[in-house]
Amino acid sequence: MLTKCLRELERDELISRKQYSTIPPTVEYSLTQRGKTLIPALESVYQWADEQMHKG
Repeated sequence: MLTKCLRELERDELISRKQYSTIPPTVEYSLTQRGKTLIPALESVYQWADEQMHKG
């Protein structure tokens, strides 16, 4: 399931994947410029959720 989600994010150019030739294999994911444009929206959702949790 995680692999499927990561592949979809990569396909949508929201993340980039870098694979290293190591043993064991190492893979690194990072936000693309397009993915970084989502940061303000995600911060707003996080802030809203945090406020809701503290309302009691």
